[in-house]
Amino acid sequence: MFNVSLLSIIENAGVAVLTLTEGLEKDEFLFSCLTRAETTRQLKIMSDSIANLPPSTQVLLEEIDWKGWQSLTRRIGSGDSAEEEALWFAVRSLVPATLMWLRVYRKNQPEVFAYRPAPTAGEAGA
Repeated sequence: MFNVSLLSIIENAGVAVLTLTEGLEKDEFLFSCLTRAETTRQLKIMSDSIANLPPSTQVLLEEIDWKGWQSLTRRIGSGDSAEEEALWFAVRSLVPATLMWLRVYRKNQPEVFAYRPAPTAGEAGA
């Protein structure tokens, strides 16, 4: 169940990023205070959720750029030009690639995305 919730949060935030930045050029994005702030917030939601995915899940979804997400997490909030480049890279590359791979994995590995209720007390010891 934990995976399902986090993966859903990641997908929803990713769609929000793509919606917010659709049709924008780099300079338009960087100079739009509202769009940039909300996009950064959504990227933070994605990166925090990704950081909370169990390593076993990350191994199953090996094509996703986990190191890229770790790098973005370090850059968000730094306030320097490296943050701007990282945000733009996330908007144009990291988010679209992550969403594409999640769609592929949802089709090819549906068990990773399946809701499984937590075992009851009697089942946990069995």
